[in-house]
Amino acid sequence: MVFLRILAFPISVIYGIITWFRNKFFDWGVLSSQAYDHPVIGVGNLSTGGTGKTPHVEYLIQLLKPKYKIATLSRGYKRKTKGFQYASKKSEVSDIGDEPLQMYSKHRDTYIAVCENRNKGIKKILENFPENEVIILDDVFQHRYVQPGLNILLTDYHKIFTRNYVLPTGNLREFRSGAKRADALIVTKTPGVFSPLDRKLLLKELEPFQIKHIFFSYIKYGKWIPVNEKAKEEKQQKAKTIFLFTGIANPVPLGEHLKRLSTDLKIFRFSDHHQFTAKELQHVKDTYNGTFSGTKAVITTEKDTMRLRNPELLKIFENIPLYYVPIEVDFHKGNKRAFNKMVNDYVTSYYQIRNTDK
Repeated sequence: MVFLRILAFPISVIYGIITWFRNKFFDWGVLSSQAYDHPVIGVGNLSTGGTGKTPHVEYLIQLLKPKYKIATLSRGYKRKTKGFQYASKKSEVSDIGDEPLQMYSKHRDTYIAVCENRNKGIKKILENFPENEVIILDDVFQHRYVQPGLNILLTDYHKIFTRNYVLPTGNLREFRSGAKRADALIVTKTPGVFSPLDRKLLLKELEPFQIKHIFFSYIKYGKWIPVNEKAKEEKQQKAKTIFLFTGIANPVPLGEHLKRLSTDLKIFRFSDHHQFTAKELQHVKDTYNGTFSGTKAVITTEKDTMRLRNPELLKIFENIPLYYVPIEVDFHKGNKRAFNKMVNDYVTSYYQIRNTDK
């Protein structure tokens, strides 16, 4: 695999040059980027996924919604619909995608929308939801046709962009220099105990990109949430053997967490946003039934449960305890206050200026 990536390096250079010219066309004004007289926060990454965009968008929702009416807009990856769609009680994964559906399931007081054309999506939100006060764009860093007022870039601590390469050798969507467009950078999935020396070395490594604000976040895992009746009966929070199946970009941090709660972890890994089939889930069940252990549990992620809403799929685990592990992000000491202040200052300054102009 490594050998193939090395062979693909010339392709990476060509791909990187193409994306570099595309970005320069926006910088030079050959291609136009639309800014809005409205608070718009962009969250994105340089890589193809797995940096934790959704929990960070949810963090922003929780931070801002006590004061403002919030809307989120994303592409709605792998949905079967086209154009602008907004989340409702009737929405399914096929309508809006798994991540927007996950956000809607927890934030019913937030206007959740999807549209592959972000400019059209923003205009639709302002038209359909005129009381909106802040729009959060999910996965928008390469969508240069929109210019967020606050552009937040994420990078995974375990796969930091400074040590990565452009596709197909690595998984960057553009050259590392693209990070300079960010107003703020969050290094995500850092260890819960984060040494000052590690932090200092990372800041030194990121210094050439001249990003004004750099923060460090980490994942907080919550108590297992029962997905079916069997899990509600057993109410487990650990097991001798855990069977983890998931279709997320990077299940390694979750796997490390579950290893601490078990003596045997069996992982069934699928591609990001994978739509599970009955055959695949039956294989998980058969492995579970064929494993002799004191206590056993099947675990998945909250995002994956959005793709398990089909009763026929859930029926496969009818007599097996099935849980998901909820996650949220938090910032290391000192970072949290600074990050919250940066976001709040951006939004409040807009409304202060607008009120002054009146």
